[in-house]
Amino acid sequence: MTTTDTGTDTGTGTGTDAGLQISAASPGTALDYTDAERQADLRWWAAANYLTIAQIYLQDNPLLREPLRVEHIKPRLLGHWGTSPGLSAIYVLLNRLIRTTSQDALYITGPGHGGPALVAAAYLDGTYSEIYPAISADTAGLQRLVRQFSSPGGIPSHVSVQTPGSIHEGGELGYALVHAAGAAFDNPELLVACVIGDGEAETGPLAASWKLPAFLNPARDGAVLPILHLNGYKISGPTVFGRASDADIRDFLSGQGWDAVFVSGDDPDTVFAELYHAITAANATIHDLPGAGASRRQRRQRRQRSRRWRRGRSAALARHRAADPQGLDRPRRRRRHPGRRHVPRPPGAAVRGEGKPRAPGDARRVAALLPTGGAVR
Repeated sequence: MTTTDTGTDTGTGTGTDAGLQISAASPGTALDYTDAERQADLRWWAAANYLTIAQIYLQDNPLLREPLRVEHIKPRLLGHWGTSPGLSAIYVLLNRLIRTTSQDALYITGPGHGGPALVAAAYLDGTYSEIYPAISADTAGLQRLVRQFSSPGGIPSHVSVQTPGSIHEGGELGYALVHAAGAAFDNPELLVACVIGDGEAETGPLAASWKLPAFLNPARDGAVLPILHLNGYKISGPTVFGRASDADIRDFLSGQGWDAVFVSGDDPDTVFAELYHAITAANATIHDLPGAGASRRQRRQRRQRSRRWRRGRSAALARHRAADPQGLDRPRRRRRHPGRRHVPRPPGAAVRGEGKPRAPGDARRVAALLPTGGAVR
C-alpha cells in the first residue's frame, strides 16, 4: 500500500472523468506527464477553484461581470477554502489516470467541508447538470449553483447525498478510510483514492483505520491509496501530523504497513507534476504486488471448487448417517465455549434437575429480594 502526502484539511466518494482525450496505457505503468497535459489540467483546476470560491462567497453576480457589491456576498459563509484546492487537484489528476490507463477508480474525500470543491468538479465535467437540469452550464445555471450552496432550501456545505456519485458524506469525520476499505473488499480491479485531512486523522476511527493493510488481500480485494492532506490546521487549531516531521510521519505509517511518499510545495506547476508522478507510481506498485493480478476466471474456479467440496462433504455425511442412523459408533464431541474448561463432577454429586424442581432463574432472583418467608407466585 502507498500513501501520498500533499498539503491541506476538512467528504464523498465519486467516480471521476474529466473528458480529456488521452491515449491509453497499462494501469501498472508509471506515466509521463507532458507540459501540454499539465497546462490543460492547471486550467481545469483554476476553473474549479473559481467555482469553489463563488459557491462559498457569492449569492449573485457569479461571473463578476459588474463591480462587486455587498449584496452580492452571502450573509453567512460556510465551506472550507483551505482544503478545496487540494481536493480539486487530486480530482483532475485521478481523471487523467483513469483516461490514460482505464483504471477502475473511486475517489473518497474525508475532509468535512470540502463540499464546494466536489460540487464544482461535478458541475465542470457535466455530471451535475445531467442530474439537475436546472443547474445548467450557462449564467442562469451558475447563478443557481452558487445561490443554493449552504443556503436554506439548497445543499449543505459538505458532500451530501445530493452530490452525484456520493457514497461518503463528510461532516462527521473519521470514517473515510473505513469506507474506502469497504469499497475495495472483494473488488480486485478497483483503486480507491482516499483523501484524509490532518484534522480527521486525529479522530479515533481514523487512527484505528491505519491498520487496514492487515485486512486487504491483493489477490481478492482492490487497493486503497490514502492521501494524507496536510495543511497544518484543523477547525480549532494546529494538528499533530501538521507539526510532525516527515521522518516521524514516515515511521508511524511504516509501522502500520504503509509506504509513505511525500509531495509538498507552493508552485502549482511543480506540485502537479510531482503529485501525478506519485499517484501513477503508486498505482504501478500496487499492480506489481504478489497476487494482485488474479483474474476473474481464477476466482470463479476457486469458488466452484469450494462449492464442489461442500457438496461432496454433504454427500459423505448423508451416507454416514444412512449407515449409522443412531450415531452410536461415532466418537462423542463436546462443543463448549473455547474459554471454558470442563470440570468433571465428583462421585455422588447431585445432578442439576434431579430432586426438587427449581424455580426459573428470574423467579429465584425476585425471591432473594423478598422478606423471609416471601413467596413467588
